[in-house]
Amino acid sequence: MSYHGNMASALKQYLLEVEIEPLEDGRYIADCPDLEGCHAEGNTPAEALENLEDVARIIIDLCREKGLPLPPEYDESTAPKVIKARLVLAA
Repeated sequence: MSYHGNMASALKQYLLEVEIEPLEDGRYIADCPDLEGCHAEGNTPAEALENLEDVARIIIDLCREKGLPLPPEYDESTAPKVIKARLVLAA
């Protein structure tokens, strides 16, 4: 079974709030307040966000294994049609 085929459609979806801030060294840190300990750094905001996705998946998998609370599942019927984000960019 292909991950991008049937298995991907069986995965649960979560809508997580994310904050990305510049660090003093010019890199960025992405933080997800919805998942304790979920943060990651990157050379760009996009890289920090990509790294954060990996960390969030690991934390969610661990929560499932240990029976810990998970963030609410994404519900397309009640989800906002526009996802708002703010980007702090040092230029």
